[in-house]
Amino acid sequence: MDPLNAFLIVSAGLFSVGVFGVLTRRNAVAILMSIELMLNAANLNLIAFARFGDPTVLAGQVFAIFVLTVAAAEAAVGLAIVLCVYRNIRHINVDDLHILKW
Repeated sequence: MDPLNAFLIVSAGLFSVGVFGVLTRRNAVAILMSIELMLNAANLNLIAFARFGDPTVLAGQVFAIFVLTVAAAEAAVGLAIVLCVYRNIRHINVDDLHILKW
């Protein structure tokens, strides 16, 4: 098996687990963790293509660092929203977030 294909299969598996977690979980923290898993799968793809492509071009590594930065910001903002929701309604079930409209 080609090493690039192995990385792509692992990345597709991670992304699939992340999508499954986002679609089936009701806990906001679990949804945020699933989104992080999907972003890490994208990072694995970026690094694999950068490694097996032209090793002198650092575009894959730069994009991966950018994705890590966006993921850190997403986690900080997401956890802040989760804390505010928990203070108001005492649970973080995403089915009940419609009450935050008003």
